[in-house]
Amino acid sequence: MKDEELIILHEDNHIIVVLKPQNEPCCPDESGDDNLLDCVKRYLKTAYNKPGNAYAGLIHRLDRPTGGVMVFAKTSKAASRLSEAMRSGGFEKRYFAVLCGTPNRKKAILENYLRKNAVNNTVYVCTQTESGAKYAALDYEIKEEADGLSLAEINLHTGRTHQIRVQFAAVNTPVYGDMRYGGEKAVKGKLALWAYSLRFTHPVTGEAMRFIVVPPDDGIWKSFDLNKLI
Repeated sequence: MKDEELIILHEDNHIIVVLKPQNEPCCPDESGDDNLLDCVKRYLKTAYNKPGNAYAGLIHRLDRPTGGVMVFAKTSKAASRLSEAMRSGGFEKRYFAVLCGTPNRKKAILENYLRKNAVNNTVYVCTQTESGAKYAALDYEIKEEADGLSLAEINLHTGRTHQIRVQFAAVNTPVYGDMRYGGEKAVKGKLALWAYSLRFTHPVTGEAMRFIVVPPDDGIWKSFDLNKLI
């Protein structure tokens, strides 16, 4: 992403909220590709004419194929407070996902234990007693159905790697475009997973903050009327 393409949703002395494009890393990874965190740092360095490297604190992550709302801290104090709020459940993270098929239950909680295979960067459902198992939970509601697909609104309780993709694949309704976990139901296309809403308390002022951005009106998202669901 070019620096001038950075979309800023909110900025003050303590935080900056931006829109993460799909298929861009949120922070440096083994690919070596440019990433959103470094882009934010470059923006802050230029905007405020900082002589050295600008500070931006990574509070949470989005998988590379997932787009949506992210918040970064501009000070170490804000980073510490936001990170603690993230650990204690003080963030509400909501997603839209287009699923291949419709789950048996239109509204439910999914709870699993997940384990990551670091060799191939793949996550799978496992038993609670398996080494490396981590608890994962979300709740969802199916909002619309069209042409063998369904639109799920998801409230993420935990933030495990590939969590939404793995949990919905486990109930035989993988995310549209997910060739890694989709199995026989996999459909080629851009991954239809979008972090559309982020709610948290401002780390300094205590103000209730919420930011909403609907997915781009293209591709498979066109099958659903997203704006009426906000």
